[in-house]
Amino acid sequence: QVDLVESGGGLVQPGGSLRLSCAASGFTFSNYSMGWFRQAPGKEREFVAGICRYGTYTAYTNSVKGRFTISRTNAKNTVYLQMNSLKPEDTAVYHCAARLSLSYTRVASDYNYWGQGTQVTVSS
Repeated sequence: QVDLVESGGGLVQPGGSLRLSCAASGFTFSNYSMGWFRQAPGKEREFVAGICRYGTYTAYTNSVKGRFTISRTNAKNTVYLQMNSLKPEDTAVYHCAARLSLSYTRVASDYNYWGQGTQVTVSS
């Protein structure tokens, strides 16, 4: 049974930090590139960050560059999203996703598996 379980979300003040984790099971994690997407109320799901199978290449949406860092530990079947200098506009449900490919894309429909998501709220 394939499972992606996100954790680490919560309520944080503007300027604060959170570290999201996504634990994978039920498939060979190292064969999959990984992505983080987010969806705010009333908005479409958007790409946040992606990482290739071996962690060599990463990509970010422009609004989070320099503030967010995606990483992975294949030995632990886990992908992370370190979020610093958080802003109210980062408020959303954050989902991790797995794609059976060497590399990520920015297109949600290209991903094979999805987690249920974790809520991130940035507010004073």
